[in-house]
Amino acid sequence: MKELRERILKEGKVLPGDIIKVDGFLNHRVDCALMGRIADEFAKYFNIDDVDLLLTAEASGIALTAICALRYGKPMLYAKKAKSDNVEGGLFTSEIFSYTYKKKVTLLVAKDWLQPGTRVLVVDDFLARGEALRGLCDIVEQAGAQLVGIGCAIEKGFQSGGDRLRERGVNLKSLAIIDKAEPGNIVFREDE
Repeated sequence: MKELRERILKEGKVLPGDIIKVDGFLNHRVDCALMGRIADEFAKYFNIDDVDLLLTAEASGIALTAICALRYGKPMLYAKKAKSDNVEGGLFTSEIFSYTYKKKVTLLVAKDWLQPGTRVLVVDDFLARGEALRGLCDIVEQAGAQLVGIGCAIEKGFQSGGDRLRERGVNLKSLAIIDKAEPGNIVFREDE
């Protein structure tokens, strides 16, 4: 997606530890109009009529997924990273290692909200090593639901999480894949 790549080049920063900071428009301060155009772009790659539910992980994927859900007229569900008092009944869980927080976390989804046979599109803002997305796929499988695909705004291609998901046969579309990131030099993978 050309507009997304341009925003990354213009506003993104590469920080130590292979961190690509895009919090000025994607996952802290959110450009909702851009999120709407990202939703429109995902709709070119996934048959939204074959989707019953959009799923993401707490917290930075919520904004993009909510806008996609609104745009498509579909419900949205997000996996929590901590059990709260208002979550009752059974849970689907998947333990992941959070690259952002450098620790293990457990993704939680109440069984009430993800039923067998539900056709799920996973949406997320960022894909690095793929742990969060792997955990979400695991939860979809535990529920007996069907993974339609994964739409991701930005993928760090040099960290191979996306490659591993594709090798597993996951229908993954990332709108901007970064193959190299150094301060002042971001190189994108050519369109597949």
